[in-house]
Amino acid sequence: MASALIWQSARCVLRRPAFPSQKPNCAQNFLEHLTTCRQICPASVTHQQNLSTMTSEKHTYANRLRGTEKNVWVEFTKLASEPGVLNLGQGFPDFKAPEHVVCSLQKAISSDNQFIHQYTRPFGHPRLVKALSKVYSPLLKREIDPMTEVLVSVGAYGSLFCTIQGMVNPGDEVIIIEPFFDCYEPMVRTAGGTPVFVPLRPSKTGVISSSGDWKLDAAELESKFSQKTKLLILNTPNNPLGKVFTLPELEMVANLCKKYDVVCVSDEVYEWMTYPGHQHVKIATLPGMWERTVTIGSAGKTFSVTGWKLGWSVAPEHLLVGPKLVHQNCVYTCPTPIQEAVAEGLELEESRRGSPECYFTSLSLELLPKRDQLAKVLEGLGMHPVVPEGGYFMMADISQMKADCPGDGSNEPKDFRFVKWMIKEKKLAGIPPSAFYCAEHKNMGENYIRFCFIKEDSTLEKAGEILKKWAAESAS
Repeated sequence: MASALIWQSARCVLRRPAFPSQKPNCAQNFLEHLTTCRQICPASVTHQQNLSTMTSEKHTYANRLRGTEKNVWVEFTKLASEPGVLNLGQGFPDFKAPEHVVCSLQKAISSDNQFIHQYTRPFGHPRLVKALSKVYSPLLKREIDPMTEVLVSVGAYGSLFCTIQGMVNPGDEVIIIEPFFDCYEPMVRTAGGTPVFVPLRPSKTGVISSSGDWKLDAAELESKFSQKTKLLILNTPNNPLGKVFTLPELEMVANLCKKYDVVCVSDEVYEWMTYPGHQHVKIATLPGMWERTVTIGSAGKTFSVTGWKLGWSVAPEHLLVGPKLVHQNCVYTCPTPIQEAVAEGLELEESRRGSPECYFTSLSLELLPKRDQLAKVLEGLGMHPVVPEGGYFMMADISQMKADCPGDGSNEPKDFRFVKWMIKEKKLAGIPPSAFYCAEHKNMGENYIRFCFIKEDSTLEKAGEILKKWAAESAS
């Protein structure tokens, strides 16, 4: 019946006059032609109505995905790709990855071992999980079983997805600390969970400050826990803020997780990028936390190869049961050559641990002057940078900036309008941080912009030129 209706409607389409700019047999114009058919062939009206009914009832996406349509990366990556725009928005390097890591991938691909091009172990290539065990055992202060306590998935995104989908039941509550990486909320909602938000609050505004000036209120945090709380998602160093949670802050979070029997999902993809005076502490190392923590890591962030999309979860065996079930029925396994290359890269860096050549520590030293350079230029423009303690993003307070960025009637937050104006008028792209807040708290982020500084010095110099020219225009 459906085929007959579509065919009859298509016959009507073929009878309509064709215009030079339109091709009646193109799928993308099909519905437009059906609309015109209502005028040309009245008999098609009923067919179109039936087709529309079928589409609305059977051809729509799942209800659980409603509310997740808007995505800041899709929208602003497109804007940043316009000719002449300098992109300090999305978080990826514009310089080459470590040579030995690239060579490891080339070596794997050209290997005489024919099995390197075939499926490997579903939960992680044997060589890779063994390398991860060697890296993380001393960091977590315990021997990690590579076969039962490590799960490799498609990026940290995949690791988070498997963890949340594998552990959250409908009605479970998940505490999310704001600002948060934007995928947390839709992942919780599509699992049937209820996100509960608690913000880090700045103790300083309108002046240059540190990400460490953003604090959790202990009473407010505890008020978010209940008998329904299943998970708490922690991100340290934090994206977009760059905050490195201190030991006392982690102890506060840990004590509440233990008190309310909550599992902590600790997103630590920027674990190697901390700056002088700040130390990354893994919450899983605190007393009583190993058995209730899933630690998320990333090859893309570790080796500056975000396009490789390889991540991992390290946790006690019982916490990986659900994530492994999701993984095996969704992804099943990850590309073998990439896992082989990352394994070899980790083995080399582990052997270099403590030496200046070790990429685990050298990258943050390379990023430090880039961070300071960007902060200085932003301050000169009149923005007030929030200098990060870790990671490679910097928030900047724009509350005192003057910009003619009229709205489009969509009630978008100020930072969305500001960044769109900045891309159009100044050819400089950033990311609006209100995207990292829930709907009720978006006002907390709309006076800021997030910039990425894991870029070539020449890229940052170009950004500096744009910002200095902007400052001169504002002063005139």
